[in-house]
Amino acid sequence: MSENIRFVDVGNGNFVSSARVVSIVTPDSLPVRRLMQDAKNAGRAIDITCGKKTKSVIITDSDHYIFSAEDSEVIAERMIGK
Repeated sequence: MSENIRFVDVGNGNFVSSARVVSIVTPDSLPVRRLMQDAKNAGRAIDITCGKKTKSVIITDSDHYIFSAEDSEVIAERMIGK
């Protein structure tokens, strides 16, 4: 029983298992910014922006928040295979 693990490029040479992604959101709203700050304070934030502006936040099933410099639309397209 082997499961195919599919990884998605989330920017700057980093990859995330697509099976673990719950949501991809933009950090434009205040509630998302609060969630980002809470994740930072709790040690559940993973910043892969390499100093660039955060354009998307990937929320995983383990309640980790991955901050990426890629647009959320681009990551979503990669997840569905375009």
